[in-house]
Order: sequence, then C-alpha cells, then structure tokens
Amino acid sequence: MAFPGSLRRQPANRGLVSRCTHHHIVVFLLTFFSYSLLHASRKTFSNVKVSISSQWTPSCLNSTAPELRPYELWNSSHLFPNAEEATLFLGTLDTIFLFSYAVGLFVSGIVGDRLNLRWVLSFGMCSSALVVFFFGTLTEWLHFYNKWFYCCLWVVNGLLQSTGWPCVVAVMGNWFGKAGRGFVFGLWSACASVGNILGAFLASCVLKYGYEYAFLVTASVQFAGGVIVFFGLLTSPKEVGLPELGADEDDSVEEDANRPLMGNDDADDDDRNYSIQATDTDNQPKAIGFFQACCLPGVVLYSLAYACLKLVNYSFFFWLPFYLSNNFGWKEAEADQLSIWYDVGGIIGGTIQGLISDVLQKRAPVLAISLLFAVGSLFGYSRSPNSKPINAVIMAITGFFIGGPSNMISSAISADLGRQDLVKGSSEALATVTGIVDGTGSIGAAVGQYLVSLIQENLGWMWVFYFFILMTSSTILFISPLIVREIKLLLHERRLRMLAE
Repeated sequence: MAFPGSLRRQPANRGLVSRCTHHHIVVFLLTFFSYSLLHASRKTFSNVKVSISSQWTPSCLNSTAPELRPYELWNSSHLFPNAEEATLFLGTLDTIFLFSYAVGLFVSGIVGDRLNLRWVLSFGMCSSALVVFFFGTLTEWLHFYNKWFYCCLWVVNGLLQSTGWPCVVAVMGNWFGKAGRGFVFGLWSACASVGNILGAFLASCVLKYGYEYAFLVTASVQFAGGVIVFFGLLTSPKEVGLPELGADEDDSVEEDANRPLMGNDDADDDDRNYSIQATDTDNQPKAIGFFQACCLPGVVLYSLAYACLKLVNYSFFFWLPFYLSNNFGWKEAEADQLSIWYDVGGIIGGTIQGLISDVLQKRAPVLAISLLFAVGSLFGYSRSPNSKPINAVIMAITGFFIGGPSNMISSAISADLGRQDLVKGSSEALATVTGIVDGTGSIGAAVGQYLVSLIQENLGWMWVFYFFILMTSSTILFISPLIVREIKLLLHERRLRMLAE
C-alpha cells in the first residue's frame, strides 16, 4: 500500500552522507568557526565586566593605583561614582549593542540575498574586529574614557556583527538540504556556544594582564578569521560545478525536500498554484522582498517566540559570569570558566533535539517539551547552592533546555522557513528570513538586558529568574498554534500508518 506524502520518511542521514563532499566539510567548518569568532569577541565583553566596572569606579581594591600612575590620570577613569551605576551602564551597552544588532540583521539579510555572501561576511568580521580593538584595547592604552564614545563604538559593532548570522545560515542552506537538516544544523549551531567557550577561555587566560589584552586577543583572531573566509569560503555548490540543492533529485524527493516541517500538508493542494515569487523563466531566482518574507507561514510566530527566548538565552550570555561573581563572590576568572557549562549544555541540547525533530519531521512539539523542562530548570538554578560542581550541573541542564531550542529556531527552523514551497526553494530567501527571525529575537534580547539590570538592582537576582520563567512561558504561548497543528499531523500520520498495517 502506498503511503501518503506526509508519511514518506526520507532516509535523511543516508541522503546526507551520499551527497557530502570535501567542499561540504570545508563550508561547514568555515561558517562554523567564522561565527564562533564573532561570538567569542562578544563574550569577551561579558567576561570582563567586573574588571571594567572596577576600572570605571573608585574602589578600595584600587588603593595602589595612584602609586602606579599619576593621580589625575587614574581619576579620569572614574566614569561613575559607584559600582551600581557602572553596572547599569554596562547593561545599557548590552542593550545598545543588541538594538543596533537587531536593526543590522533586518538590513544584512536583505543585503546578503543581493550581494556575494562571502564579501559581506568577511567585511563584517574584519571591521568588527577593528571596532572591538578600539573599544577595549586602544582606549585603555591611551587612558581615554568616555561614555558617548563607548556607546558609538558599540552601535557600530552591533551593525557590523549583524552581517554574520544571516550570511552563514544562507551559505549552509545552500549546501545542506532538508535531509538531516535538524541534526546538521543542530550540530552546526553549536558555533555560538563554541564561540562563547572560546571567548571565555581566551579572556580567562590573559585577564591577569588586564582586560584590554582580552579584547586584543579575540579581535586579532577574529580579523584573521575574516581574511581566511574571504579567500576560502564557497557560498554555493555551483561555484565548484556541483549541482545545486535538489537539482539531481527526483520529483518526489525534491518536493519533500522543500516542504517546511512546520507546514500543514492538508493545505498543500490549495497552495500549490500560489507563489510569492512570480514565475520566472530565468534560471537565476530573484531575491524575496522583506514584507513578502514576513508573510511566509510561521515567520511571524517564530520571530515573536524567538524574541522571548533569545532574551533569556542572551541574558545568560551577557550576565552569567557577572552573576556568579556578584552572587557567590567567586573570582572573575573562575566564573568565566564555570559559565562554559551553560554553552556545553546548549551544544548537546541543540544536536539531540535537532536529531529528534528530524525523526519526527516536526520541530514545534520538540521545542515545546524542551521549553517546559526549561521552566523547571530555571527555577532549580535560581536556588543553586554555593557549590561549583552542583552549580555547573544545573547550569548545563539549563543550557540544554534553553540553548537547544534557541539554536533550533535560529538555524534549522529559519532554514525551513526560508526554503518552503511558497518561495519555490529559492536560496535568496534564506538570508532575509533568517535576518527577520534573528532580528526580532535581538530586539527582545535588547530590551531584556536593560530590564535585567533594573530588576537586579531593585529587586535582586531571584526576581530576574522569575522574569526568565515568564519569558520562557511566553515562548511556548507564541508557538502554541504551530504545536497544536503539528501534533494533529503526527496523530493523523499515526492513524494512517495503523490502517496501512
């Protein structure tokens, strides 16, 4: 008995392995480490917040400073009268970065679909590295401290770093199809967590010499990575004479490869003759428009959900080392190294949950279950005792259930949304859709960073975790229509399968 199209499970891993070449491996590694380096430079700022705060405020720990340099020079670095105001400004810088990053993502996605992705990515990496060097290293070497200058540099840095994610997701989408996409993208999306680990490791190694050297090391490595990307990255298979994605597949496989996992199979027949893009006889597909991309099924819901989830994920990213030092009194270098466990949990979570979603061929139910466990893990972590081993274990569990879904939405699900039937599988929609999803998420994260600093200052860290629980629950609420629809599809498939036996 022939199974309906929704029940035909493609051998994802077999198809992936059979089409994998050394070019695929090189693209995987280059895009992986390029974004890892971008995240490493961001992580440096969060890892040295304690050092920056002590440099910008009077402190009894700095009582020897007038002996090491002229008093007037030391006094010029006092931007704030106390550590609380310095902490609030650091939160403001996070918010400024994320707002400019969000605006840049909406623009970078459109630019990436119209220009060479390799050029855009390389330019963003090298230029951002120079800005990070000016912000953290050059200003300290020149003993130049100015709040407005810091704000302007961080706005520029956010705009430049926004070129990274839409470009790397679009390149990966050009090379890897739906066959095993959840697993491949789940494993690949660990690039952000690996970047966090790399940034924390580099910062902790040189922090004893001064926070300016942490910025110097990460900026230098990122600039070198941008040069390598410019000369080595292949943006699509056609650059080396390989068939484009799906070009060598039969009709049934091609149809299945371009069907979004969150789509409603019952509506396929009604939508089959409709396309946002007009039929074009030219072999070169045109880039999709911004508002057309917003109208694609699932884009708005996942964008709003990601705004809530990225708020929580980035709050851990920006504030976890500071929280460990501030709440438990641990040394800054120790807090940096311990914060790595959150990213380890996110790496494992994204890979396993992506693999499960490949098997089910549904993403939303996997996200929902993980986020429900995330609520419990957040509550448990908020009551973690002053014990490094216990804290690390609960932190890794929290990263598994928060970082995993965050990686899935920003990578595999964004690729699903950008390659669905309504855009005829055009790769020129990938960067735009990815920019919309990640840009909306960054707006939520930007607002969240300022709220975290306000809540912590006025109510304490426990209320910060209650805020995280509220945002995680809101994520589930936004994707609830997709969860219900995909669960119904799973039950329908199960009934048909039972009838076929």
